[in-house]
Amino acid sequence: MDTTLDDPAAIRRAMQAAQRRRTWRALLLVGPLALFLLAVFVIPIASLLTRAVDNPEVIDTLPRTLQALARWDGRDAPPDAAFLALAQDLAHAKNSPAAGELARRLNYEISGYRSLIFKTLRRMPLEAADDADARAQLTALDKRWAEPAYWAVIAGNDRSWTPYYLLASLDLKLDTGGHVAAAPPGTSAFQEIFSRTFVISLVVTLATLALGYPLAYWITRLPKRRANLVLICILIPFWTSVLVRIAAWVVLLQREGLINSALGGLGLISEPLPLLFNRLGVYIAMVHILLPFMVLPLYSVMQSVPPSYQRAAISLGSHPFAAFWRVYVPQTYPGIAAGSLLVFIIAIGYYITPALLGGAGDQMISYYVAYFTNQTINWGMASALGLILLAATLLLYALYRRISGRELALN
Repeated sequence: MDTTLDDPAAIRRAMQAAQRRRTWRALLLVGPLALFLLAVFVIPIASLLTRAVDNPEVIDTLPRTLQALARWDGRDAPPDAAFLALAQDLAHAKNSPAAGELARRLNYEISGYRSLIFKTLRRMPLEAADDADARAQLTALDKRWAEPAYWAVIAGNDRSWTPYYLLASLDLKLDTGGHVAAAPPGTSAFQEIFSRTFVISLVVTLATLALGYPLAYWITRLPKRRANLVLICILIPFWTSVLVRIAAWVVLLQREGLINSALGGLGLISEPLPLLFNRLGVYIAMVHILLPFMVLPLYSVMQSVPPSYQRAAISLGSHPFAAFWRVYVPQTYPGIAAGSLLVFIIAIGYYITPALLGGAGDQMISYYVAYFTNQTINWGMASALGLILLAATLLLYALYRRISGRELALN
């Protein structure tokens, strides 16, 4: 006779063993996908975002100079030993890739520093008898070496990490006292660009909601066969390249395009409307591309709302619009929230559509991420802008989860 059934401890151990087997089986099934995402998604993004605070150029290239400037107050003239140390460091870095990286990094903070570094490199090695002689030769080579501001930049990069890129991406900087201060007017405009990005994304989200809500509501009222046909028409853009759709909008919106030609032929306009290479063209194309992302979540929620609720409210004396607004719409809030969040998060990362259909004042933050990555090769600024955009997206998602959680708790 099996005595296991009479032993509660044995039953508990058997259940725990079975649970462990199920857990390990699930991990073995999910493990390959998790490792794949870790290798090709998480690790590359994390390594890229570390560039936002990575600061190896000055430490690796000018170690003697940093040591000589360790006790410098940053206001008076640097000590003579710093000039000789700089000459030694630059002589050691001459004809190496580190010199170019150093010049580019220092030029981010003071325009013209790159030419100063390369001008000095051409005179290396410096034949100096002592520290004072090195000072005299460098200041004779270029008077900028006598200005404390250029040395303060070197002394301020004595750590392997820096807040420079993150502060610069918010139009901020560290002053001579190490305090965060606003960047001089005209030197940066990233706050305006971030504001523009969020404003464009918000307008696109509201426009897709205004168009998508009645469309989704109409689809739920159609017979099943017709509803499926309309959904297929909505999904067709997913099977078409974004570049093809943007090219189509260029044909439609240009001065001699189909829209202006049709309006002119009907006598509604006397001259072509400016629909391309401005904010209006960006809005039109983005709403068209992102509309399915709003319709599908709304339709999935509306389909589960029984139409009998509205009929019951009307039969009890409510006006049809009041029944729709007070009975039907609140039940679709989850779809509105999900669609709006999805459209907004996708919109803030848009690059191709504003770049091809917008003007210089219509570019969003992703355009500048690509600019710093591909043209100026400033990985620090590109990573900082991307990190701030990612943080804003995660904050919005957390806010959505919090709001939706409260709604579920109240319901």
